[in-house]
Amino acid sequence: MNATAFTQQIKAMSDRLVDLYQGINTFSLPPAHLSAALPELGIAFERLQVAAEILYQQNEQLSLADQTVKAERQRYQELLEFIPEACLLTDAAGIIQEANGVAGKLLNFPQSLLIGKSLTTFVTHEMRQQFQVELQRLQERPWKQEWQVRLQPVQGVAFDANVLVEVNRHTSNQPLTLRWLLRQLSDRNQVQVAEQPDSNTNVGYPLQVYHKGETIPLNPQTIWQVCSGLVKLTTFSPNGQQVLVGLAGASAPFGPSLSVLPFYEATALADTKLWCIPLSEFLTSPELKQRLLPAISQRLRQTESLLAIYGQSRVTDRLHNLLQLLKQELGQPVADGTRLSIRLTHEDLATACCTTRVTVTRLLRQLQQQKKLSVDSRHHLILKA
Repeated sequence: MNATAFTQQIKAMSDRLVDLYQGINTFSLPPAHLSAALPELGIAFERLQVAAEILYQQNEQLSLADQTVKAERQRYQELLEFIPEACLLTDAAGIIQEANGVAGKLLNFPQSLLIGKSLTTFVTHEMRQQFQVELQRLQERPWKQEWQVRLQPVQGVAFDANVLVEVNRHTSNQPLTLRWLLRQLSDRNQVQVAEQPDSNTNVGYPLQVYHKGETIPLNPQTIWQVCSGLVKLTTFSPNGQQVLVGLAGASAPFGPSLSVLPFYEATALADTKLWCIPLSEFLTSPELKQRLLPAISQRLRQTESLLAIYGQSRVTDRLHNLLQLLKQELGQPVADGTRLSIRLTHEDLATACCTTRVTVTRLLRQLQQQKKLSVDSRHHLILKA
């Protein structure tokens, strides 16, 4: 029973009761009508009692639901405040919907006033455009993203921060929300970065994560630099065969602007973290050029080594020399030889040797029988000394 119907019934009963009482008081009702009116009054009273009981139960249920919602809200808020990192909840455009006290302190802005503010306003001016681009790309990728940005608190000193963001996907008829964790890079971290001249961590470029097997988008206006992981760089020959042109490991840069190939593809061979560097900044920044040019030179030397491998007529020689190159690029010393730090499939090795997966499998089995190669429990190749 809804409120409108109940109100109408109460009014009708009230009008009927008024008529009955007026008839009784003026003695205008004959005895037969009076005897019929009394049971009708009893029925009306019982209906009112039933309606009142239903209304009471509904109010109890609403009150209990309201208390439950308040308790859940309080637990959520306590949990949010308990987290030692700055936590934010925003919409897809970066407008803040929820924030804990640590976020208010980090951004030097009252916690209650953060609601409705754009997170972009707390990013330094030179990084806002790139931040907006990465914000738009988030909706295309359902997993967590890790960036490094430079934040500008209100009336405070700008600082480098690590940002972890995840898309919270609701049902199709509800808008997306984003969950954020912000962490200021400590002085210790910045000292470690300063001690590593080949690292690009402290220049504030966005850091993105690509999972194993994922194709990395290539933009002519940006340069990727590997923070950790491994990226396979390939092209296609005129007959449609895939050809390996490079393996980009830690600190290695890659991108269309660093290649003359008309078709160029990058694939993560492991979970990989990449910095996204605008090409315009590379062209105008002497410091950035000095940072990247040694790594670019190393990539060119690796490509020359791959070309030398392709030039060998025998597949056995190509595979042997490829394994020696991988040993140099990805090798980790272990008790019984050198272990390749990244797990490469037989298909990956076949692509690099311009042969078939079946042939690579057969040759690797022969090397194992000759005790020149083994495979550990995680399927990583170990090359014997």
